[in-house]
Order: sequence, then C-alpha cells, then structure tokens
Amino acid sequence: MGYTRRRVLAGLGLAGLEALMPPLVKKAAAPSPSACPFRLAVINDEITQDFEKACQIVSGEFGLQWIELRSMWNKNVTELDAKELDDARKILAQHKLRVTDIASPLFKTDWPGAPVSRQSERRDQFHAAFDADAQDKLLEHCISLAKTFETDRIRCFDFWRLDDPAPYRAAINAKLQQAAQRCAKDNIILLLENEMSCNTATGEESAAVLKAIPDSNFMLNWDPGNAAALGSTPYPDGYQLLPKDRIGHCHCKDVVRKPDHKYDWAPVSGGIVDWVGQLEALQRDGFHYGLSLETHWRGAGTPEASTRISMDGLRKTLTKAGISC
Repeated sequence: MGYTRRRVLAGLGLAGLEALMPPLVKKAAAPSPSACPFRLAVINDEITQDFEKACQIVSGEFGLQWIELRSMWNKNVTELDAKELDDARKILAQHKLRVTDIASPLFKTDWPGAPVSRQSERRDQFHAAFDADAQDKLLEHCISLAKTFETDRIRCFDFWRLDDPAPYRAAINAKLQQAAQRCAKDNIILLLENEMSCNTATGEESAAVLKAIPDSNFMLNWDPGNAAALGSTPYPDGYQLLPKDRIGHCHCKDVVRKPDHKYDWAPVSGGIVDWVGQLEALQRDGFHYGLSLETHWRGAGTPEASTRISMDGLRKTLTKAGISC
C-alpha cells in the first residue's frame, strides 16, 4: 500500500508531471475567498523554508488569503530576531496574507517529574526544542508573536506522551488552564493540538481535556490525521464526542495504515481519513476558523511538489463535500 510518487500522480490523473509542473491551483481559477466557510490555509514550512516563496505559492498559485506560521529560514518562528520578524511581516503584507495562528512548540516537552516518555525523542521539532523550565517564557514570547502577526490564536501541545498519564493528568490540565488564563488577558485563544506523540492524541482524549478545562478561550486544534495515525477513527467516532463550539482550528492531512500497525502519511484524499464526511460536518456545525493543509507526505519528491498534489486533493475533497473554497 506504499504511496510512491508514480502511483499517487497516476491516481490523481497527474502522471508525467514533474516537481516544476505548472501550479495545480491557479489564482485565476480559484473561487472567491468569500465563498469559503473556512480560513483555508497552508502551514508555510510544509512548502519551503524560503518564506517569500511559500507566501507567493499560497497567495499567487493557491489563491488563498491565510497562512499558518511554524518555521522559516531554518528557524522556528519563536526564534526569529527582530529584523526577521519585520521581514516576515513585510512579505505577508506584500502577498496580502493573514495569519491563522502561531504554530508554536509550546508544551512539546517532557512533563517534569514523570518517567521519561518514549516519545521524548531528539527528532525534527521544526527547528525548536524548549525544555520544561522554558515554557512560561516561551508562552510570553508566543503572545508577543501573536500580536506581531495580528492573530488571536496560539497552538500548543500537552507534553510527550506517557505510558500512563493518569497520575499526572490533573497537573497537566492545571498547567494548560493556567496558560489559557494567561492568554485570556490578551484576548488570545490557546489551541491544544491532538498529537499522537503527546498526551492528547484522539478525539476521545481531546473531549476529556476540553471537559476538564472549560475556559472558553481554550480550544482544540483538531487534527484527524494525527488521531488516525494512532489507530483511532477520527470521523465520525472521535469527532462526534467533541464540543463543536470548542474547535478553533483544524489541520488537514491524510494517513495510510501499514501491516506492522505503523502508518505513513498520504496526500489528502489518498488515505483512510473520511475527509469528505469530516468537512461536511465542520460546515454543518458552523466551524469557520482555520483549515490548514499540513502536507507531511513527501511522495512527490519535494515538499513543494507534494504540497501541490495534496492541495489539489484537498480542493477536490472540498468539492465532493459541496464546499466552495
């Protein structure tokens, strides 16, 4: 069930196109942004670390008005200096792009005092690694970044996944609630992403955390692909448990399961996530925030080419769901 570049291109009717192929979604052909019920976006570094080029593709080729910020110029957004921040703002203005949220690495670290998680791996964290002692300072910086980029949302996690989080869950929730209350002072929404390597991964776990932390500015960054990677069924099973008014952002990617119970990423519409049903439900339930393509799949050879294919899959899926974006 491997997704080679040739198989995916053929499956999408794009055989023979190369990485430098003409854009799959041109601005001239894109529907009016006002028709889209979501803030359709792409996470910038899923395309390239060249921020200006990423913005040109998102705005000029995909015809979008929104972008999600994570890393650029081989630096996490939380580590940009003053000049880089100013340059990023100018590039966004030039391409008439607004920022959905700061996709920060907040709380993507070990929970102090717990056994070291098996997920506490030294892997690519999108050019960021902050230990537990640095989290409060990181939160303050993220609030400053949200103001700089004129967004009201900051993404966070809830620490590397423990074999048994139960003894620590109440304390983790208290830390998340404390962060949300700090964000509320600046009218900022804290988005908890369900992440398979962290303590909240599935719809079931997300619903439990949202119930435990009732603050209205503490919302979910719903990621069906992450939930599916852990083996759950994000839609309809996980989604139906979520309080719909607490979903404040959504990441879009796809997954294929492997015989060894592991997973591979796939282009949107090329995996097991029922994205047609999920998108229909989001529209039905009044979701109108960021829907960000988080490609992850690299089967087309480069991040840029892979994102073009996945964006094409997302557009076609939106059409199947009867949604104009």
